[in-house]
Amino acid sequence: MKNVRAKKELSPAQEAELLGTLKARFEKNPNRHKGLKWSEVEGRLAVNPEKLWSLHQMETTAGEPDVVGHDKKTGEILFFDCSAETPKGRVSVCYDREGWESRKEHRPKNTAIDMATEMGIELLTEDQYYELQKLGDFDTKTSSWVSTPDEIRELGGALHCDRRYGRVFVGYNGAQSYYAARGFRGSLRV
Repeated sequence: MKNVRAKKELSPAQEAELLGTLKARFEKNPNRHKGLKWSEVEGRLAVNPEKLWSLHQMETTAGEPDVVGHDKKTGEILFFDCSAETPKGRVSVCYDREGWESRKEHRPKNTAIDMATEMGIELLTEDQYYELQKLGDFDTKTSSWVSTPDEIRELGGALHCDRRYGRVFVGYNGAQSYYAARGFRGSLRV
């Protein structure tokens, strides 16, 4: 158990590099987090250091996490993957383990739900995906699995979203499907 915990900690050098990257992205994209100051974000990260590991996972899989909101009731800061296209380090995955197991052959290496759980993040919901799209044009060449309601999942389907023709679309596939241009975007509350 100790080894698992050790793997989820960053070295001081990794932490400093990540904080520098996050701060630079925060300052470059003020439209994503109007009214927030970096000192507030840094303060939340200081009292929740375990969240740095998850942000590092988002960053190393090419998610480009950035602050997109602030929960005034809880004080939590909300990060989304803000890469222009679905994160490259998270493509070619089925939606979940059940979908993966239903494939008879050519199974991908992982699933969106399993990867998100391992990273300590959650898939964006459909509503969060629409909120993200208000901040820019994302997934114009790719698509991203989004958290799927139980009633759809129970029927074997899973939802994905993308932006084409200047609009955001919600589509579906069987949860067992996977594509080189489909991954998933995550969210993290700090």
